[in-house]
Amino acid sequence: MRLDGFGILVDDMAKMIRFYRDVLGFEIREREDANNVYLVKDGTLFLLYGRGDFEKMTGRRYEYVKGLNGHFEIALYVDTFDEVDAEFRKAVEKGAVPVLEPETEPWGQRTCYIADPEGNLVEIGSFNRPFRQQENKNNGAKK
Repeated sequence: MRLDGFGILVDDMAKMIRFYRDVLGFEIREREDANNVYLVKDGTLFLLYGRGDFEKMTGRRYEYVKGLNGHFEIALYVDTFDEVDAEFRKAVEKGAVPVLEPETEPWGQRTCYIADPEGNLVEIGSFNRPFRQQENKNNGAKK
């Protein structure tokens, strides 16, 4: 088995499409009245799926956390510390809810958190080097 992607169950598809497209820059081609949205961001499948549609498909009712929640986060990487700060400011100016302002952590990562319109956490972080160099370091490979 291999990881194919991840999804978020949403209440307000139009609002969530606008957030991920207009605030975070995800390429979304579906209309705002779509039942589900599939897109690939940096090689990862990303899915927005209407909660009502999912319940209808599975024949079950679910309870969902409301407000700011910590069930999962989406982590986005930028190459520099300055980009963390700039992307945080840009996202907040476009309507993202600030959760944690940019700060440099003891392990060397500069990170911050925002929330999407339904309270899901989105991290923007960097180790102040391009992603591929970070990926190689994490895998123990030489740069």
